Amino acid sequence: MSEKKKKSPDAAENAVPETVTPPEEPTAQTSGAEESVEETFTVTKEQMAQMEGLGKLAAETNEKYLRLAAEYDNYRKRTTKEKESLYSDARMDTIKAFLSVYDNLERGVQQFTEGDPHRQGMEMILKQFVETLNKMGVTEIQAEGQPFDPDRHSAVMHTEDETLGENVVTEVFQKGFMLGDKVLRFAMVKVAN
Repeated sequence: MSEKKKKSPDAAENAVPETVTPPEEPTAQTSGAEESVEETFTVTKEQMAQMEGLGKLAAETNEKYLRLAAEYDNYRKRTTKEKESLYSDARMDTIKAFLSVYDNLERGVQQFTEGDPHRQGMEMILKQFVETLNKMGVTEIQAEGQPFDPDRHSAVMHTEDETLGENVVTEVFQKGFMLGDKVLRFAMVKVAN
């Protein structure tokens, strides 16, 4: 006999008859909603431990993902802020270098008498230079006749003047400038005591 036929009697003894039961049909409730059929499964302790391990692994992976996403978001915000700061600082440094040119143009205008064609040419150049600075967001710090502000003015002299109030700027030696809300150069002034 072949081996298949030899094993047949043993297989017949250990065989479990398979019975297939049709799923129950849901019964209609008074509300008209269908009732769901719950299926139950039997799992071994090993399978339960494996599922719990997989659940923990999924939770750890999700936590790692959330931390990585938060780190990336913080990195993106930090680099954006650094880039803006770097651009702002480079812009301020560049404009500061041109303020000495402004001072020299102003001195050049003062060297010529009123009505001189050279003075008119220098005034036109100065006007164009000021317009360019204004387009870049640079504004002059108003100082003369204003109260002394240590955040915008640098007092280099004091004078006794009864006609003006205390801590009022009487004279401007060098104009100050601001870029937005940041001081590019403090105004050098004389202050009344």
